[in-house]
Parts: sequence; structure tokens; C-alpha cells
Amino acid sequence: MSARGQRRGVVRDSVGVAVATGLYGASFGAVAVGSGLTVAQTCALSLLMFTGASQFALVGVVGAGGAPLAGTAAALLLGARNTLYGLRLAPLLGWRGWRRAAAAQVLIDESTAMAVNRPDRELARVGFLTTGVGILVLWNAFTLLGALAGEAIGDPRNFGLDAAVGAAFLALLWPRLREPGHARIALLAATLAALAVPFTPAGLPVLLAGGVAILVGALLAGRAHTPPPEVAP
Repeated sequence: MSARGQRRGVVRDSVGVAVATGLYGASFGAVAVGSGLTVAQTCALSLLMFTGASQFALVGVVGAGGAPLAGTAAALLLGARNTLYGLRLAPLLGWRGWRRAAAAQVLIDESTAMAVNRPDRELARVGFLTTGVGILVLWNAFTLLGALAGEAIGDPRNFGLDAAVGAAFLALLWPRLREPGHARIALLAATLAALAVPFTPAGLPVLLAGGVAILVGALLAGRAHTPPPEVAP
């Protein structure tokens, strides 16, 4: 395939991902307003935080009656993965100065997925920017529409929109559960979080689950990279 054909294919795939993801911003807007945020606060959250899992975690904790600090901690815990994405993409994309700072704003799951494993830097940049900027625009546009709709319809639980928080986490986790090790870690974290719900304030079960998943994942990764003991001849 020619270079132009490869570029066109990357743009086509990236636009498809951007549209599918951006439309989901309407659910966040409605749930955020139903959780007590104003339309302006909801839109500011999408524009400045711009990472879906962290946004849903924050409004989910606040909407359940948890302290804003607990919601912020849960959002930061989930958003920490973007740091690892940055370490992987910085040498791949090769941007410096203000370009790198601007790219950090659209460093999310989808833009990372559409940049890695490209055959060259140019296609990686095309995939990253088309996906990231496309989602940024559509996510914020549909956040506004969802927030306005949520303000008009009132309590989102009347329409089942409160389930969007759990659905968002499941949608983000599902592709990562194909490996048996990941599935076991997720099951352990979910079980501990469910057991903690009756005994802890809102927001803490999410932090507990995230902390356990990180700890167990780190221990298993360390064990996997530990070389076997040498056998004496």
C-alpha cells in the first residue's frame, strides 16, 4: 500500500474511534449534572481533566455522597496510567517543547492505542492527533449536550443513566480482561470493593480496589521478570 493509502487508512480508523468515543460524552454530561454539578462545572471537567474513567470516578463518588477529596483521589489513581502512556509515546512521537505539552492534553487510552504499533513516526503522529483531537472536540460538545439534557430531565436515575458510571468502567476494562492474570486481578479488586461498601464511606471502595489491583499487578510483574535461580553444575 502506498504512503498516502496508509495515511488515509489511519485517518479513517482514527475518526471512527473518535466518533464512537466522543458520543459517549453525552452520558457523562447527564450523569455529572445529576450528581450535583452545574453545567459549567461539568463542561470544565471535560475540558480540563479530559480522561473519561477519571471523570466518571469523580462524579460517581460525589453522586454517591462521598467527599470530593475521595472522588479526586479516585480520579487521580485512574489517571495515573496516562503517565505510563507518556513514557511510551514520548520517544515514539518525538515532539519537543510546546508541542509535547499540547500533546499531553490528548494523551488518553484511545489516542495511545491508535499511535503505538505504527510502522513509522509520521503514521503514529497522524493516528495520535486525529484520534486525540477528534475525541477532545466531540467529547466536550456532547458533554455540553448531555449536561443540558440532564438539567432538563432532572434525576438521571429515572432513565437509568446512573448505570453509565459502572458501564463506563466495564467498557474500559473489558479489552484488558482477555488475559487470565488480568481477569483474576480485576475479580479480586472488585470482590474487596464490594465487601468494603457496607463499612466504608462512598469513594473508599474504589480507592481500595485500585490500590489492591496496582499492588497485586506490581507483585506479579516483578515475579515474572525475576530470573530463575541458577543451578550449580
